[in-house]
Amino acid sequence: MIKTVAHALAAAALAVLPTLNTVPAAQAAAPAAPSYTLPLSDAVNTLPVATEDRTGYHRETSFGGWIDADRDGCSTRQEVLLAEAIEPPG
Repeated sequence: MIKTVAHALAAAALAVLPTLNTVPAAQAAAPAAPSYTLPLSDAVNTLPVATEDRTGYHRETSFGGWIDADRDGCSTRQEVLLAEAIEPPG
């Protein structure tokens, strides 16, 4: 006989657990993904390539907010490029 509420809850949880791991038959039989045997270089060559469109892009007006916070002559953009450079500029 179950003596406490905690025991009753534990028993109920254990009774439900086996049903949580089951997958309905409709989901278990998902179709397999298609298989391709085309070499990678050929597959890349089949990708569509669009003409570049630069209309509407103006670096000076779109990104003109660079500042020189430490007054060393480098803008924020230049500071980031220097900080993240793998090799320091010569």
